[in-house]
Amino acid sequence: MRVGAVIVTYNRRELLKQTLAGIEGQKRLPDHVVIIDNASDDGTDEYLAGREFTVPTTVRRLPENTGGAGGFATGTEVAYELGLDAMWLMDDDTVPQPEALGELVDGLDRASELLGYLPSFACSLVLWKDGSLCEMNTPDPTWDFARPLAMGADFTLMKSCSFVSVLVTREAVHAVGLPSANFFIWYDDAEYTQRLSKYRPGIFLPSSKVNHLLPQNRGVNFGDVNDGNIWKFEYGVRNQIASARVFRSPTLAASLVENMTKQLTHSGVPWRLRMRLVKAAAKGVVFRPEVNQARSAR
Repeated sequence: MRVGAVIVTYNRRELLKQTLAGIEGQKRLPDHVVIIDNASDDGTDEYLAGREFTVPTTVRRLPENTGGAGGFATGTEVAYELGLDAMWLMDDDTVPQPEALGELVDGLDRASELLGYLPSFACSLVLWKDGSLCEMNTPDPTWDFARPLAMGADFTLMKSCSFVSVLVTREAVHAVGLPSANFFIWYDDAEYTQRLSKYRPGIFLPSSKVNHLLPQNRGVNFGDVNDGNIWKFEYGVRNQIASARVFRSPTLAASLVENMTKQLTHSGVPWRLRMRLVKAAAKGVVFRPEVNQARSAR
């Protein structure tokens, strides 16, 4: 299996250095690295232009910031066009531990033999920088997640996960297309991996570990909404409602409403910001995720 690591970066040069060091320190090195620079203006382009890479690397600088969603759509397509068999997706604040990629690749091989099909993706155990579970990146299991455990496996079945270390297979990309580029930010990873899992379930391999260097270890909570971050929550709400419509999943929409209601109750979030979230949900009813097919160089 020829693997390409795909990193999307925007104005986080110092964190990107740690991500690249982690990738180049893998016991099982990727065969190629694809870096998507989302029009950074912090000197990232100069750093990448002057850096010596120990793994064959393609750097694509975009003319404007397309968000994480646009970056991963472009990066996945570039890796696919290079003829790679799997794409290892991660943010620019992800530091994979030395065995991370090898465990994902070996896990896919074992799963293929045990299950009789190649899973659409394999995701890692995401830890915060202190080694505790990263609250932001807990994968969502399928209803029968424990089936492989009953068969003696060391992995479970997954319905969705984040783009913080997930290995997506080429044939799954061929089957379902690229990540939705127009999501811009938030829920693009959940939507894409749910789309992948409808083709074939993914797997979770706790033996593959990465550290996510977030400023604080906290998941998405609507009680944290303020004037500075409301725009991110608006994208997340719109994108989840749009996904619920596309997947014909009332439970997906209901879970969002439940979380918003619980987390906003007794919070200090002003009503004017709460109304912006409601309007974002309304936009999601008519918003159409962009799904393009990857073009093969083969």
